[in-house]
Amino acid sequence: MVPDRVRRVLRGPRPESVPALVGTAATLVGLIDIAAGVFPRFRHSRMHSLAEVLPGATGPFAAALSLSVGVLLLLLAHGLKRHKRRAWRAAAVLLPVGAVGQFVYRHSVIGALVSLALLALLLRHRSEFAALPDPRSRWKALANFILMGAGSLGLGLVIVSAHPGKVVGSPSLTDRLEHVLYGLFGFEGPVDYVGRVSWTVGYSLGALGLLTAVTTIYLAFRPEHPAARLTEDDEGRLRDLLTRHGGRDSLGHFALRRDKAVVFSPSGKAAVTYRVVSGVMLASGDPIGDVEAWPGAIERFMDEAKAHSWTPAVMGCSETGGEVWTRETGLDALELGDEAVVDVADFSLTGRAMRNVRQMVKRIERNGYETRVRRARDLSDLELEQIRRAAADWRGTDTERGFSMALGRIGDPSDGDAVIATAHKADEGSETGPYGDVKAIIHFVPWGTDGMSLELMRRDRAADPGMNELLIVAALQASPGLKIERVSLNFAMFRSALARGEKIGAGPVLRMWRGLLVFLSRWFQIESLYKFNAKFQPRWEPRFVVFRKTRDLPRIGLAAMQAEGFVNVALPRLFPRRRPARQQRPCAHMTIHTAEHEIRAA
Repeated sequence: MVPDRVRRVLRGPRPESVPALVGTAATLVGLIDIAAGVFPRFRHSRMHSLAEVLPGATGPFAAALSLSVGVLLLLLAHGLKRHKRRAWRAAAVLLPVGAVGQFVYRHSVIGALVSLALLALLLRHRSEFAALPDPRSRWKALANFILMGAGSLGLGLVIVSAHPGKVVGSPSLTDRLEHVLYGLFGFEGPVDYVGRVSWTVGYSLGALGLLTAVTTIYLAFRPEHPAARLTEDDEGRLRDLLTRHGGRDSLGHFALRRDKAVVFSPSGKAAVTYRVVSGVMLASGDPIGDVEAWPGAIERFMDEAKAHSWTPAVMGCSETGGEVWTRETGLDALELGDEAVVDVADFSLTGRAMRNVRQMVKRIERNGYETRVRRARDLSDLELEQIRRAAADWRGTDTERGFSMALGRIGDPSDGDAVIATAHKADEGSETGPYGDVKAIIHFVPWGTDGMSLELMRRDRAADPGMNELLIVAALQASPGLKIERVSLNFAMFRSALARGEKIGAGPVLRMWRGLLVFLSRWFQIESLYKFNAKFQPRWEPRFVVFRKTRDLPRIGLAAMQAEGFVNVALPRLFPRRRPARQQRPCAHMTIHTAEHEIRAA
């Protein structure tokens, strides 16, 4: 039985609800006000009759006010649609300002009344705008300064160039840019106009500069709500749950990533970990803990999503997890792909199916490589330091990739049960480097007491190809000695579509879908990752994405790619980290969305 409160959460704001309508209206009003303040022809068009009764103003001074109101409404529109309390407060202040501008500068009674009517609508439904702020940091102030500054510069250039019949002389592009820069700071530039156009342009540029300054100052000095991190107490409670129930889900140990937040069930016997990315509350894998307590943790998760107006989503849950999520919340589930799981007792290099892997491993061993597979607690401090340094330098990108199937650390004292497999070969005629004789690394995290899950693969590109296969085979062969009975290799997106699409008799739709996946594999390694996993003859366990509405899927997909590190919206580094001259792009980092795998034949 689904609780009424959860049903209300799942329904979300109806398309005709006040926040959605107000947000859409804010967008339209903002665009019209910007056009009214920038383009002189707009003020004599039929569309201007609509602008006459909307918040904003279009006189010589009022053009600046119209521009300011328009930009601010555009900035607030998304927050209003998401029921954000602070967006409501800002709009409640902005609308009276627009009403004053309408009445005082243009004597538009109707426009002022419309502004006040929208304000009354906001006040009447203020209870619907109660969502709490998203996690944030003061870096957004710098991002706002850069983005708003660039936008103001571009829009200012449009404003300066929007009056060709009123310009004195023929100013060059450099003169126009200089005029914009001066105008943003409130000074006169080198471009001159006939009549009162100079005042209109000056007020508009000054308004853009003031908006950039005010919004940046606000973001810099507002109370900070940093992104959530696991506390020591939260991590301890999660480890206790994993000790008792960690064998159920191969992704369980990844809940211990310290850049995730957690909600516990009322009994404390279950938990859901998540990260908020672009307004999406993104969980991964199944809830941690007792299955009987999962509904309580899921309800807490949904309550948190509602409180902040976040879009709830789950990436990579199992079939059991998907059934519980959909039953308890009414969310929908879609098969995302399959996880490759190898049963150690059934693994063997003999047989025709394993011929390619067998030949590759034998060839590499003949070239002088040796492998070592050990628990992390059994490595010396020097070895761990060399492995950490190699893993960081062989990563190849400044952004650490991974979220759903990545832990983000190696050799932490609290992860002593993790398994590290390394390939070694001494370089002839050269001194030992900073990594010793290590040429490749793969790292497994615990999966209960009798399993392990592949977390990352890194290698020196100067080493022979086939290091991935060598170390996976070594880890599987060493598993009985480590009391490991099952190994999760990786997650292959859309595996079933790829497998069925290449069979004889596949229909045109399935073949077209497979063709699209093959095309996308040029960037996301979808097909090659599936084929790489298939080499080891695993059994395939389906994994699902859980979502509220179909229209949320593009947003969830983008948020997942940001979390995995494939889409980076952070500010670029001013001083990129330098890498050793021998550093090459890494082989694989195994994540739920696939990473950069180097898959070569022998």
